[in-house]
This record gives sequence, structure tokens and C-alpha cells, in this order.
Amino acid sequence: MSEPSPERRAIERQRAKESRDELMRASLRPLAPGERPLALRVAVLVAGLVAVTVVVGALTIHGLSHRGGSLPGGLFIAAVFALLAWNMYRCRYWAVLSFEALLAFQIIVTSLALVVASTVLAAALCLVSIVLAGWLFWKLVRVMGRMQAQDRP
Repeated sequence: MSEPSPERRAIERQRAKESRDELMRASLRPLAPGERPLALRVAVLVAGLVAVTVVVGALTIHGLSHRGGSLPGGLFIAAVFALLAWNMYRCRYWAVLSFEALLAFQIIVTSLALVVASTVLAAALCLVSIVLAGWLFWKLVRVMGRMQAQDRP
């Protein structure tokens, strides 16, 4: 008996992947009304803390413009994070997706900072930041899947 062609094997792998993906989608149970998984609550807390921290920092740092910042810019960033926190709390898919994009950006930037870290403490802080943000990113993927499961018939 002859061995299947590479195209045939590729088609079989694609079908197997699609059936596995469909099984995974079917196993996701939608979020119950008022249910907020741990990862979602952590994301809401992080976004809220960032918003408060940015406002406090913008209001208390003297000479902010000499350090490359501005009060309106800081307040805008704080408003964005507060808006994300509020809408993630309300289980809005777009808010979780936006927060995930910000987490991905933070992971990339921190990874680049790790490359140029000049002390062991700086490298350790970069690693802790990458691990925590990566954990939250990974956990929010399932939460987003459960949010989408609510929209399916």
C-alpha cells in the first residue's frame, strides 16, 4: 500500500485540528450572569490600580513636562485604563481584548528591557513582570472564549 501524498496528510491534519478546535469550543461553558472568573477580576484590579497610580503620579510629580510627560496625557491614559476596568467588570469582550493587547505590548517591551538590564535586580523585576503578565494574558484567553460562547446559539 502506498504512503499518502503530502497534500493528503496536510488535509488530514487540518481536519483533525478543526475537529479538535470544535470539541474545545463545545466544552466551553458560557459565563453565568454575574460570574467573573479570577483572571477577569485580577485584570479589573490591575487596570484600576494603573488608572489610580497614573493619576496620583501625574498630580504629584513636579516638572512632569521636563520628564517627557504632561498632565493631560496622564489623565487621558488613566481614563483609558479606568474605562477598560469598568467595561471588563461588565464582561465586555472588546475591553478584555483591548487589555490583552496592552498586556502583549507590555510583555514585548519588558522583554526588550530585559535584554538591556544592567543589574540583577532590574533583570529579576523584568522577569517577574513578564511571568505575571504572561499568566494573566493566558488566563484571559479562556475567559474571552467563554464570553464568546454566550453569543453562540
